[in-house]
Amino acid sequence: MSSVLQRITSPPSQALTTLQPTPSTISFTVSTRPVPKTLPALFFYYLSILTRLLAGTIAIVGVWTKWRLESGKPTDILAICLGGVAEAWLIKLAHSLPWRYLVPSAAVVILAVVRRGYTEESLLIIRSLGLQTSTSSSTYLTTSAKRFIPTTSIQDIFIHEAFKGFEVRFYLSIVVKGEEDVVVVFPSLLPRRQILEEVWRGARAGLWEVGGSAGVGLEKK
Repeated sequence: MSSVLQRITSPPSQALTTLQPTPSTISFTVSTRPVPKTLPALFFYYLSILTRLLAGTIAIVGVWTKWRLESGKPTDILAICLGGVAEAWLIKLAHSLPWRYLVPSAAVVILAVVRRGYTEESLLIIRSLGLQTSTSSSTYLTTSAKRFIPTTSIQDIFIHEAFKGFEVRFYLSIVVKGEEDVVVVFPSLLPRRQILEEVWRGARAGLWEVGGSAGVGLEKK
């Protein structure tokens, strides 16, 4: 029981992926998306995707069927696409559920289908141009939040140490010219210090090569 509670209350594991497609470009991505490594894990991963797609399709088709029936319009296309048995089942379902139950239920199912079950944040370094931070959206229907900072506006990159209650947290920040507040990299995930140190070294090397700029790299707040 204690192990189950620990898995529920503990934050999801984070993984760092580093890509360098060209000598002047490097990308750091921190993600909580689970990576299936075994055959059973792969099976259940793709099964969950198929289940979500099926549930979303049933919710949308159910609302459409209810609307067609209430409007007195035919639903022959269901028999053509899904077969007579599926058409009869959907019609029965649409008849049995009133709008006040069908629409909220379908909305909840669709929201669960399009909801992104993980968070992914990245830092893209392009030497002589600048860097771009990115945070994935909560759903698959919206785009990620991005910001580009040119090299000429970057003063330095630091790893800050802060205290949240009795907990010590580390975060990677960018000092931008003309801005009072620093830009926090990976603001939603706040990865552990080992990941931040690897990204900090790679980001400084990618922007200014080895030894560039004039920061000491670690500050306390």
